[in-house]
Amino acid sequence: MNSCVSLSPLRTILISAVAACAFATPAFAEKYASIVVDMDTAQVLHARNADAERYPASLTKVMTLYMVFDALDSGELALDDRMKVSRTASRQQPSKLALKSGSTIRVDHAIRALVTKSANDVAVVIAEHLGGNEANFAEMMTVKARELGLTETRFQNASGLPDRNQTTTARDMAKLAEAVYLDHRDYYSYFSTPDFVWNRRTYKNHNTLLKDVTGVDGIKTGYTNASGYNLMASAERDGQRVIAVMLGGRTGKSRDEHVRDLLEAAFAQVNGVQLAEDHYLVQNVKLSEQSNLSAEELAAAQLRRLEEFEAGEVTSASLWVEGPIAQGDGEAPAGYETQDYVDPAAAAYGQ
Repeated sequence: MNSCVSLSPLRTILISAVAACAFATPAFAEKYASIVVDMDTAQVLHARNADAERYPASLTKVMTLYMVFDALDSGELALDDRMKVSRTASRQQPSKLALKSGSTIRVDHAIRALVTKSANDVAVVIAEHLGGNEANFAEMMTVKARELGLTETRFQNASGLPDRNQTTTARDMAKLAEAVYLDHRDYYSYFSTPDFVWNRRTYKNHNTLLKDVTGVDGIKTGYTNASGYNLMASAERDGQRVIAVMLGGRTGKSRDEHVRDLLEAAFAQVNGVQLAEDHYLVQNVKLSEQSNLSAEELAAAQLRRLEEFEAGEVTSASLWVEGPIAQGDGEAPAGYETQDYVDPAAAAYGQ
């Protein structure tokens, strides 16, 4: 006699998900990466996919600004110099200042426009002024990247607008954050600029951690559909500096929350603070780390937990397997997974 086991709708869905995931790679698995570094000791406090190829989006502009700061130091540029806006620059995609072809912009204003508005037209103005054209400037950026030890980064443009050949890693972006701080301390304060006024409009800095997290004084956000929401942040407390980089966030808000938690956990570790197991940072970071699984693994795990639940063997405390906080690689933490999603709050590329 044949027997038939009735499956609940939820279990049927989960079983289907397991089968489907065996043949598909989730979008977020190709975007998320993070790293946290104690800059004083060069110790890596946290790393997830830190050496995996990713898109930098507007974190590119940190290298563009590094090149500007180099030019200022060498005397090639002065803050009061005016740079001409070409037709090509004026036609860049947003985010932009909507500069008019034939107009000019001061170097000081250009720096502030990149830091706050993340203006793509301004990035091209700088590229053409220093490199003759953007393609040549991008080659100069890549050469400088190699000098700084960014071995896995290639630049094709100065803005970070989508280009499949413009790639980086979270580790390289952390190296860049360190380099711009150490090599151009006199100009680093630009990255904490809260806002910038241009043509009677005020542009706020997209890096909300500047006002929300103690010690954060830079440096840059980024976004494209391909990259997800990126953030490079640096913070100093009591003379100790930590750098955190996250690439591939699903939304700007979840990205900011994740980097905030990573920074707070990092400073606790650096200062030898023992946090209670029920402390929100322990729980948040643990949840993130423990859910660093592929979609197939997550679906299978959910199915196992459902079976345990039906057997009365599961409790809320056992929903996440134990795992090391700062070792190994994985995919995006729950709540930070990415997809080709445009946040309505993001007006355009570059935020």
